[in-house]
Amino acid sequence: MLLLPSPPPTRFPSYSLSSLVLRHHRILQPPLLAAATSSAIATTSGEATQYSKPQNEYGSSGDPNSVPSRRYDFTPLLRFLSSSEFDSDSEAEVESAPPTSLELTEFQLAESYRAVPAPLWHSFLKSLCSDSASIGTAYSLVTWLQRHNLCFSYELLYSILIHALGRSEKLYEAFLLSQRQTLTPLTYNALIGACARNDDLEKALNLMSRMRSDGYPSDFVNYSFIIQSLTRTNKIDSSMLQKIYAEIESDRIELDGQLLNDITVGFAKSGDVNRALYFLAMAQGNGLSPKTATLITVITALGNAGRTTEAEAIFEELKEGGLTPRTKAYNALLKGYVKTGSLKDAEFIVSEMEKNGFSPDENTYSLLIDAYAKAGRWESARIVLKEMEASDVRPNSYVFSRILASYRDRGEWQKSFQVLREMKNCGVSPDRHFYNVMIDTFGKYNCLDHALATFDRMRMEGIQPDVVTWNTLIDCHCKSGHHNKAEELFEAMQESGCSPCTTTYNIMINSFGEQERWEDVKTLLGKMKSQGLLPNVVTYTTLVDIYGRSGRFNDAIECLEVMKSAGVKPSSTMYNALINAYAQRGLSEQAINAFRVMRADGLKPSLLVLNSLVNAFGEDRRDAEAFSVLLYMKENDLKPDVVTYTTLMKALIRVEKFDKVPAVYEEMILSGCTPDRKARGMLRSALRYMKHTLKL
Repeated sequence: MLLLPSPPPTRFPSYSLSSLVLRHHRILQPPLLAAATSSAIATTSGEATQYSKPQNEYGSSGDPNSVPSRRYDFTPLLRFLSSSEFDSDSEAEVESAPPTSLELTEFQLAESYRAVPAPLWHSFLKSLCSDSASIGTAYSLVTWLQRHNLCFSYELLYSILIHALGRSEKLYEAFLLSQRQTLTPLTYNALIGACARNDDLEKALNLMSRMRSDGYPSDFVNYSFIIQSLTRTNKIDSSMLQKIYAEIESDRIELDGQLLNDITVGFAKSGDVNRALYFLAMAQGNGLSPKTATLITVITALGNAGRTTEAEAIFEELKEGGLTPRTKAYNALLKGYVKTGSLKDAEFIVSEMEKNGFSPDENTYSLLIDAYAKAGRWESARIVLKEMEASDVRPNSYVFSRILASYRDRGEWQKSFQVLREMKNCGVSPDRHFYNVMIDTFGKYNCLDHALATFDRMRMEGIQPDVVTWNTLIDCHCKSGHHNKAEELFEAMQESGCSPCTTTYNIMINSFGEQERWEDVKTLLGKMKSQGLLPNVVTYTTLVDIYGRSGRFNDAIECLEVMKSAGVKPSSTMYNALINAYAQRGLSEQAINAFRVMRADGLKPSLLVLNSLVNAFGEDRRDAEAFSVLLYMKENDLKPDVVTYTTLMKALIRVEKFDKVPAVYEEMILSGCTPDRKARGMLRSALRYMKHTLKL
């Protein structure tokens, strides 16, 4: 063992001034001839390599003239770090004071690198961290540097390591490493980035809060990481993004181009197109050019909202900005046309795309087939399938699932087997999504045996059912009144290792509610919360509905209050469930009170809600108030439908005002509503009563 000697009088060898060669544009240069046998950075296996210093080595001050020119060979150090001489036992000494004695070999090695400046150590560490296989060596390097006091900007070293660990999905190790030093803005940012990259948003947001409480303001990069993670995991919603933006404004952070792009994409993907357009305009107003991917996302969001005119405007803006729309941009606009049923526009955009030299891809053909299938043009859809084959674009399972869904929506469930045959003739194997659509098709038309057979076939082919499969199967049995079978499937789902989601619990709560198994409903709610699943607006709406239909109005009102206290905003559908429950029992006063509460909550009444209110007054024999609701609809630009007029006719029949029914029926026809079987039945009943009265 060798006691550490006092520092030598000079740390640097002497150099002549003529040896200084400055090259600001270079960071790394080839090694000296004495050690020029290898040029790759060493890996954790300990293979020898060279890491050389630039001719103009910078000191910590950043001044190129502050340190003489010299090159360094890091091969001996990498060999040492990879050898048994430097193991985890030595790493434990890092948190203590530097050692008072060392092995001669290690001491000499440390002294040979004493003159290496901090920027070069940082570059060396980044090179090691660029390969996940050498992160262990990088970790040992940081420990060794701190052990020998060779590099003093340790927070940057730790930040580089934390960033690398996060990129390699080693979040736990990143947190352990962060505990070895007091967190600084640099290490906070690295940790937040690592959490966001690994989609652990709770930890990332907690770190941002802790960072703020420590007196360090967050920066725009952290917010970009958070929004990107939310968008990537499809967990983003408009209210959450609005809160994040309020924090950005509170921190007085100036929005850069990247953050504006991320916010725009976030709002677009959350379905809040108006805010997406606002931030897009803000970026353009600040002289920033939105990314092509951002514009495509906004076009897609507008198309999904049926706002194809605005989508076209942004598409044209993209072209006017000097950007050439590619297949993805054309597909985004095409999706909007398919969504709105604009078949001619869909055909035109595909033609325009081909004219500009871009070949349709799998997604283009899938959307076009979807458009033809929705329009009932099956032959055109088949022609597109043939075109796909001719263009060497193989149709996938999704294409056939869209054709199947179109048959389902048109009531032609029997053609499911034909689609399956055509699919196999094209050499395409059904995937989980296709089978889910098939099960849903059979379930919607009460073909439960076929649904179960499809489920069994799916598993025989080695395709594991997901939560959507189980939910679809359970729901179709519940809707058909087969509650016992639904409960069996619910148990089988859990036994298979597939965890129920909030939707699963909502389906089962509704099932137990229809059976008036109130204790089981409470048990389900408790189990749901114990699994970390919070009731959503659908859960509360379901509870209000089942309690209301059973006359348990106090429980329904309590659910409404609990929902508000939990910060969940009630929906128009929930109030409709409550008003409809009151209507079924002729409790018009309670129904109108619920309507007033709904208006006080800032919700605009839907046609469904107003129809329920008409029914409430009708059941309570208050026909004048029922017609006042009709007047309210007209004054507020809500067009009454066939249900409105039929319910009004029923209200008149209830109070024996048969002679007024034909006038309501005539008004319905004049308003453009087509009478259905129930409406015609109401008119016949009124005429029959009138005829009977005349005979008397």
